[in-house]
Amino acid sequence: MRTLIVIILVVIFPFTILAQSEKFTIARVKYGGGGDWYYGQTQIPNLLKGLRERTNVDTETKQAVIQLTDKKLYSYPFIYMTGHGNVLFTEEEVKALRLYLMRGGFLWANDDYGMDKSFRREMKRVFPEKELVEVPFDHKIYHCFYEFPNGLPKIHEHDGKPPRGYGIFHEGRMVVFYDYESDIADGLEDPEVHNDPPEKREQALQMAINIVIYALTN
Repeated sequence: MRTLIVIILVVIFPFTILAQSEKFTIARVKYGGGGDWYYGQTQIPNLLKGLRERTNVDTETKQAVIQLTDKKLYSYPFIYMTGHGNVLFTEEEVKALRLYLMRGGFLWANDDYGMDKSFRREMKRVFPEKELVEVPFDHKIYHCFYEFPNGLPKIHEHDGKPPRGYGIFHEGRMVVFYDYESDIADGLEDPEVHNDPPEKREQALQMAINIVIYALTN
């Protein structure tokens, strides 16, 4: 599958957007509520490095940081959020995120343990008419580059619950992917941060690459 994929970095929005750079990067969402939106500063740089080395996606070396009301939001087709605590959006941020996602943007949210309740609450504000639904194992996000026939890998144990991947869909397209009880992002950190074994870190990188590839090709 990997050898057949050609990545075309074109995101279809209903209006013209000038990219901030010819190279792809991921924008980390700076959110309110007191949660540690900034947690894991090596996660995204390591993912960008993996994309650069394993795919034909030409990436920056550093992540961007964005607030949802920033005019530069539409420069980033892929945004990311993580944390252990409370997530709280302003009304302006709720409206901005909804519009961004409906116009072609993609959000990956990683529950680093403790974010679940508030994230679900805030996403219900963004899409009151939609639900976070479990993504079936045969979905393309688990097969588009690397094969994950059983869905999300379990990277961090936490309380031992099975990993779950959830999505929000708009007009047939997944616009939000939320990994719960998996903690993909912890496996993206530098090795000494969590001392995860190499096989766990490899699983995390492969799954994260799948998430990006899916977002850029669907």
